[in-house]
Amino acid sequence: MRRAAVAMVGCLAVLAAGLLRAADEAGPEGTPPTAPAKPASGPEVRVGQLVAGQAMGRGYADALPALLRHVREETTLNVVSEPVVLSSFEDERLFEVSFVYANFADRADWTFTEAERANLKGYLERGGFLFLDGGIIAAFLRENPMFGQHHSFGEWEASPEVQKAFEPVFPGREFTPLKRSHALYRSFYEGLPDTSILPDTVRSYVEKEKWPDGTYSAVALHLNGRIAVLVTPIIAMGWGRNSLGAWSTIIRFRVLEETEGLSEALQTAAYSGARFEVMREDGAKDVIYCQKQALPAWANEPGGRWRVFRYYGNREISDFAHVFYTRLGTNILVYAMTH
Repeated sequence: MRRAAVAMVGCLAVLAAGLLRAADEAGPEGTPPTAPAKPASGPEVRVGQLVAGQAMGRGYADALPALLRHVREETTLNVVSEPVVLSSFEDERLFEVSFVYANFADRADWTFTEAERANLKGYLERGGFLFLDGGIIAAFLRENPMFGQHHSFGEWEASPEVQKAFEPVFPGREFTPLKRSHALYRSFYEGLPDTSILPDTVRSYVEKEKWPDGTYSAVALHLNGRIAVLVTPIIAMGWGRNSLGAWSTIIRFRVLEETEGLSEALQTAAYSGARFEVMREDGAKDVIYCQKQALPAWANEPGGRWRVFRYYGNREISDFAHVFYTRLGTNILVYAMTH
């Protein structure tokens, strides 16, 4: 087990040089060359995927293989497109992979066994990286596990189940917000995809608030000065492609908007739905009002500002989201392999 961990670290060092060279050769906006000089080479890299239960029943089954194919095509990382499926963290194959992807919804109970705790502790302390996708779920999405698979709402706090699961693994350590200035968001791609295809209102919100400079809401558990566990709202919904190469899902945007007099009107507005709090990047909280299940209607933000949610959807918005999520997934994987 120890030898496998040492070999893994050595493999990362070799891969880092090639990946960073590819990033240095990128265009002015961080886009990799459209025609790589040669295909991915070097040590073969296997990625693990936690699937508790039937492998065929995992969420967004075509997502991770599609992302890995993209990474193989666009970087020098010689990654195998089919992940190593782990039924639990007791599986000793955990120590054969340097990166593990887990969709929060693929495991019903996040209470670790003693063996899982020991394996996770050893794996992460020896350089392993765990990406827990969908492990940030806003309070208004927690009633039904599937809400967190289809609604990606940004906040900077791991779900209670995630925090509880890792407390006995690393007592006293907490998940902390990942700053938007973190190098992870620029490890291969930098900035947003071309936003000119977006409607004006959507473009402004995406650039300034939703995903500024290509960033995303995330929290991390750090060990020895590096990220060991990364947790985000669901992003796998943006990776998958069908057998014809088309995107497997349609994605809409939720945008906060305001008009003159709106704050005054909403302060006294009657509502029949529920009220929830969501953690902001700076530690303050937004109060979210929902009129319908899982669909927020308006928000009361720190400082007394009120805004309403509007929902936008068209082909351009969906395609933009898919490109963004794919770039984000690539950045996460490349960062994990080079740090």
